[in-house]
Amino acid sequence: QVQLVESGGGLVQTGASLRLSCAASGRTFTTYGMGWFRQAPGKEREFVAGISWSGSRIYHIDSVKGRFTISRSIAQNTVYLQMNSLKPDDTGVYYCAKTIPGTDWGLRPDEYDYWGQGTQVTVSS
Repeated sequence: QVQLVESGGGLVQTGASLRLSCAASGRTFTTYGMGWFRQAPGKEREFVAGISWSGSRIYHIDSVKGRFTISRSIAQNTVYLQMNSLKPDDTGVYYCAKTIPGTDWGLRPDEYDYWGQGTQVTVSS
């Protein structure tokens, strides 16, 4: 029904920048929000940033504030995560996700119903 494809991950050094993209395809019959999650080695998946359909509500977790920026293009059906000043602690698999019908924005994985396959981000010391 809905397909999400992430791209833009890679292997970089501390202080570098990456821009992740998540392209959505398939039929969507209502408005929805988008979020980025990540899973670091040996850790549980965590919410990183989210954006509502209108873009009026944007949230970034404290550890990435000032470094990461989530944005979206409704016309292009794409959500982005600009990541600057990357640190080794940012290493992990990054996933984009779509909120469930009727949910505009969310912090929890169970508030999302479609997920991308993930893109690996590795930051070396």
